[in-house]
Amino acid sequence: MQVLAMVLAGGEGTRLWPLTEERAKPAVPFGGRYRIIDFVLSSLVNSGIQHIKVITQYKSDSLLKHLLRTWSRWAGFDGFVDPVPPQMNLSKEWYVGSVDAVFQNLNIIHDEDPELVAVFGGDHVYKMDVRQMIAFHQEKRAACTVAAIPVPVEEAKRFGCIAIDADGRVTGFVEKPKIPPEIPGRPGWALASMGNYLFDRHTLVKEVEADAKNSESRHDFGADLLPSLFKRAPVYVYDFFQNQIRGEDEAARGYWVDIGTIEAYHRASMDLVSVSPVLNLYNHQWPIRSWVAPVPPAKFVFADQQTKRIGIATDSMVCEGCVISGGHIEQSILSHNVRLNSFAHVSQSILFEGVNIGRHCRIRRAIIDKGVTIPEGTTIGYDLDEDRKHWFVSDEGIVVVPKLGHLARARHGSVIDHHRT
Repeated sequence: MQVLAMVLAGGEGTRLWPLTEERAKPAVPFGGRYRIIDFVLSSLVNSGIQHIKVITQYKSDSLLKHLLRTWSRWAGFDGFVDPVPPQMNLSKEWYVGSVDAVFQNLNIIHDEDPELVAVFGGDHVYKMDVRQMIAFHQEKRAACTVAAIPVPVEEAKRFGCIAIDADGRVTGFVEKPKIPPEIPGRPGWALASMGNYLFDRHTLVKEVEADAKNSESRHDFGADLLPSLFKRAPVYVYDFFQNQIRGEDEAARGYWVDIGTIEAYHRASMDLVSVSPVLNLYNHQWPIRSWVAPVPPAKFVFADQQTKRIGIATDSMVCEGCVISGGHIEQSILSHNVRLNSFAHVSQSILFEGVNIGRHCRIRRAIIDKGVTIPEGTTIGYDLDEDRKHWFVSDEGIVVVPKLGHLARARHGSVIDHHRT
């Protein structure tokens, strides 16, 4: 069966600001060497889906560079992972919603002539064997299948929820309901939409064309198209908790994270450096593919016990090209080419590519964006009132030093250096 995947990767990710100040949310680094979009693309490629179009829009330069240097070689001889910037084929406007993004790129569907179209979001972290969802879709003879994850009713209030009958057919859509509809036979649980859809090709084309003519539509799949479609055609829910990934522990079943806030991003990152993370990046039977920097191995130097000038990392992930020069990191993630200088201490933090931490710095519960140099003696994360004068501090006290920094200053008055690379 010919399947075309259209990955929607044009969202602003405003709740993840300032990490999205200069990049689209799908391009935000995650886990040291990955970008968020690598997880959906890995799921598609690992599932044998090799015809993939990535629809971009908002601040797409970083995302486009990553896609072009990373993904073309993974699609196979007859496949492709093509970025598609806004073409304005049918309108002179930017995409005004997820349905409009597909409508303005209907030429792709006509050119590829697939039987099924997978419309997936590009900004969530999970692993899915999409073949199992396709088998369910075919078994139900569905016009559309929506992937959903069972969540406790109290948590479901934050999501778009789906009501179903005993056979799994959709009977209603509710956006962030005060009282979520419970799963039949499973009291206390509701189905939260993952924003991943499988469509019969002809159904999708017909529906997005009709939506484009509706002046009252917000042109969104979850808010407009699907709430209308299920009343006229068989729309089913695929229970993501039933999806099985080869080589995965049972504890990982149903893992799906919408990294929509700084807190969610930090929590998901800290899970990666736990002793037994739920999201296993070391499952060689289901590789998460990405670009590997052509740099030397990580290096740890100095072991002076007397002065405590020791290069050491504990409960951490350290990428290629890093130099831990007499400093200590714990419960942290370092992207490639990070340098930690003598007597510095970094804990529960995420350091993006090219960050340079000066001597005697103390950094805790922070995210430091690409290319930032933290001057010697700087303290971050220990006095949040002081940190708020210079950087962004989330509601739960995560300090973010952004890529540009807005001429942020360290305590001793030195300008923090930011390299725009």
